Amino acid sequence: MKGRKAGLGTGPAHLLVLVSLVLFSGLACASSVLPGNRLKDNPSPYLALHGEDPVAWQTWSAETLALARRSGRLLFVSVGYFACHWCHVMHRESYRNPRIAAYLNAHFIPVKIDRELNSGLDEALQGFAANVIHQGGWPLNVFVTPQGYPLTAVLYQPPTDFLHTLTRVQERWSEEPANLASLARTAVSPVRPLSGAGYGAEERRALLDAFLIQARTEADSLAGGFGEVAKFPHVPQLSLLLNRQSTSPDPVTGSWLRLTLNAMASRALRDHVYGGFFRYTTDPGWTVPHFEKMLYDNAQLAMFYLRAADILHDLRYEKVARSTLDFLLEFLRDPASGAFYSSTSAVDRRGKEGVAYLWSREALQARLSPQQMKLARRIWHLDQPSPFDSGQYLPAEYEPPGVDDEALLESAYGSLKTARANQDIPRDTKMLTGLNGLALSAFSRAGKLDIRYRKAAAGLYRFMRGQWRDGRLQKGQSGRQALRGAELEDYAYGAAGLLDFAEAFKDERARKLAYSWVKRGWQDFSTSAGWMRERAPLLKSMQPRAVLEDGALPSPAAVLIDASLRLKAPELAWQAGRALGWRSAAMERDPFAYPTQITLLNGGCPGCENPTASGITDSAHPAPPEQRGAGARP
Repeated sequence: MKGRKAGLGTGPAHLLVLVSLVLFSGLACASSVLPGNRLKDNPSPYLALHGEDPVAWQTWSAETLALARRSGRLLFVSVGYFACHWCHVMHRESYRNPRIAAYLNAHFIPVKIDRELNSGLDEALQGFAANVIHQGGWPLNVFVTPQGYPLTAVLYQPPTDFLHTLTRVQERWSEEPANLASLARTAVSPVRPLSGAGYGAEERRALLDAFLIQARTEADSLAGGFGEVAKFPHVPQLSLLLNRQSTSPDPVTGSWLRLTLNAMASRALRDHVYGGFFRYTTDPGWTVPHFEKMLYDNAQLAMFYLRAADILHDLRYEKVARSTLDFLLEFLRDPASGAFYSSTSAVDRRGKEGVAYLWSREALQARLSPQQMKLARRIWHLDQPSPFDSGQYLPAEYEPPGVDDEALLESAYGSLKTARANQDIPRDTKMLTGLNGLALSAFSRAGKLDIRYRKAAAGLYRFMRGQWRDGRLQKGQSGRQALRGAELEDYAYGAAGLLDFAEAFKDERARKLAYSWVKRGWQDFSTSAGWMRERAPLLKSMQPRAVLEDGALPSPAAVLIDASLRLKAPELAWQAGRALGWRSAAMERDPFAYPTQITLLNGGCPGCENPTASGITDSAHPAPPEQRGAGARP
């Protein structure tokens, strides 16, 4: 079947398309003194990695844009994250290169961004890159004008190519700033209020049908999942299909869901030794992973496998969910706060990708018993050529083990884990409110299975309460340092986690706190022209949108709408109905990218443990609460 493009991944790119979408505030000024590198001891582990670079990195702030305006220089905005392999490669090759650093410092205002701290900015820049160079991913490097308009973008480049790119961009900017400025001003469309015409019942059903048709087209009927190049989990899309299977069983969909669930759990997307899921595989057969493990993937997949166990009546999926939660507890939980770190890195401390997870035949022979090794040769395909450049192997189940093999296979995984018990895999120790909201949902829903999960949920709830200060959320914390600038996703995922905790443990305080977060989310991020992911964006091309799409994470706007409906407060229900009335041409063109919004439009409740509970009725925009008598707060 036709495959979907891999989407936002991490990988090299070599295209540069210089696009004249720029704004310039006056003629270039004489060179001014650039402040030194400001990233040393930054609370973000990713930004702190760049603290010793010869590049004079600045943070993304109004102060930095003012510096760009005073100097007349372009901003060089480089976006990455701690777990990203190619971000580490470009760091080593280019940002520690004295010649490249000197050129950046002489001609640009270099800015380093941790995408997990500025997810709204990252999403906007990724959208710009997709339009300009028809690619996305990290590291993403965007040249931005002093007034905050993107000019052009480039992903990973080797040092020689990268220096050539810097030179070309600088030469063009110095030659024709006024022309580029004029083009930039006309490139950004004016913001207009939304009409709120809404979708009728037939139109909502048509969106769902169009999603299902697209999903069938994108589905890989042989290997499971979506796409013919790389394989990502696509949990929001899979969740819609699974929830629909619970209400409208279909043998073909059910068979494909089992194929996908089994492939993700058995092959190389999942780490069978340490537990947890990797971010994605670079091939369509789930064989070669990129080795980063993200909190957001594992929290979502744990919930997805728990639901699959109930809906598809297969306890094997509950076992996968338990293993995933156990990985989070063992490798990502901060013992002091009870919260969870953002990720484990794809590279070890020597900059080698995947070394912690790969084994030579000789190393396996030395650590496994003859019986284990015999089974491993068959199940792990040790007698076939390795798919990795190193010639080593990743233990994964390419042949299904028999019932009599399972105990021996588990003991083999245990032997390997013990052999590298002290393996130090770097972790991004930021604890972010939104991502921990996903974890709170997962452990709350799993609390009925294990007292350890109940205790984890209770500890995480205490952390989440501490992020609410003076009527607003913190982005999270790193160590004991607070991280400011909470975004829409933090309010949405955090509130959903509080609601799951409240429903699992009958905790009214958690429900009331969720109400406060949802209400503030509407106030700070909903406008008459649509949703903003940031409260006060500095990038001028960031504009409100009627509907936000799902990516690796569910649409934060749709999650906030869902939380509003779950709270059953009249004023929030009115807000939710109004937002569901906003039409989106983008969703109509590509419904596959909007499963959470489409679920809500068709009466589903994607955030509920019973996901088929009614969310919104045919009355898509109820009367404002003052016309109906606003009820008491929950």
